[in-house]
Amino acid sequence: MTIHRPVAAAPAPLARPFYERVQARLRAALEKAGHDGLLMLSTGNVVYSTGFFHSANERPIGAYLPVVGDPVLFVPLLEKENAEAGWIADVRTYDEFPGVVHPVLWMIEACGARRLAVDTIPVRLLDAARERVPRLAVTDMVERQRFVKEPEELALARTAAAYADLCLAAILADTAVIVRDGGTELDILGHGVRTASAALARDHGVAYGHTKFHVVGTVHTGPRGALPHGKTMARRPDPGDTMIAGIGASLGGYHAESGATFILGQPTVDQRRCMDAMQACNDAAIAALRPGASCTSVNDAAMAPIRAAGLGEAIRHRIGHGMGIEGHEAPWLAPGDDTPVEVGMVFSNEPGIYRPGIDGWRTINTMIVGERGVELPSRFLSEHPWERRVIEL
Repeated sequence: MTIHRPVAAAPAPLARPFYERVQARLRAALEKAGHDGLLMLSTGNVVYSTGFFHSANERPIGAYLPVVGDPVLFVPLLEKENAEAGWIADVRTYDEFPGVVHPVLWMIEACGARRLAVDTIPVRLLDAARERVPRLAVTDMVERQRFVKEPEELALARTAAAYADLCLAAILADTAVIVRDGGTELDILGHGVRTASAALARDHGVAYGHTKFHVVGTVHTGPRGALPHGKTMARRPDPGDTMIAGIGASLGGYHAESGATFILGQPTVDQRRCMDAMQACNDAAIAALRPGASCTSVNDAAMAPIRAAGLGEAIRHRIGHGMGIEGHEAPWLAPGDDTPVEVGMVFSNEPGIYRPGIDGWRTINTMIVGERGVELPSRFLSEHPWERRVIEL
């Protein structure tokens, strides 16, 4: 049974007023820090501050935000018309990469700032950059501003999560038939992604065609599930296998994730133990994710149930990561990140158990930190407890 159900309408794409608010906050931070302006070279930061969606490649693209004055986009000549289609009026171009003068050095000179901040710069250009401006500082102020999302950003993440869920629903509905017909991990994943991608394009392709929107994922079965970042392959699942499906979706440039572990055939006692531990880990992360808690403390609390189940040696990664313009972005629910949790942050919740040569287990929820608790825009797991994720072959 292929699923084509409609998904709730998304909000309007982010527009100029949103980006002007972003820039106003950055200007205030720049002035407080004593900078004249900020040159952003990170793709995520350029998109976040200007709404100029572009393909990152060897040709640098930059956005300059002065404390006083209008923003500027620096682009290669081949991106001229694309950049001019946006709301930023001052678009300046360079001919080609690498050029007689490196484009980043050209941008630094074109900014005209005496006290310039940059979000990133290649090490090989650092000395030459410092020769071109009296004071050069590297800052992460844009990344830190991105930690907390505005309501418009959260609305996009919520909608994206629904399409990740849709992919999982198609996988659950049709895996048995696909496997009986000789299908493989590639066939299972392809079916789910095609179903969700078609729905995403149908529902939002016209409004969001100029932005980043897609559905991607992986499917791993049996012993290959023990590879957290293994490649989906032409392997036909066997009865008794576990099957991990990890799905990411984006709309308007904002990301969300959903993921589930399925059991192909009746679960064993050991498989039930793993599924129960995964659910307890997921629930512990949700309970610990409260404003004021440190990111590392959330990770510690989430991992405790897996260790209590005697599976501590099967832990291979943190409980989660931030999501927004990038699928993986700070802050991190991980050891070493003491960032305080705030309302409006978005994280993944990814309990994982990996037993080399045997099997692997992972579930994924998207979590939004709210005033009165955690919101889960990805609903597949809550609507499909593990007993409903048993697939009879």
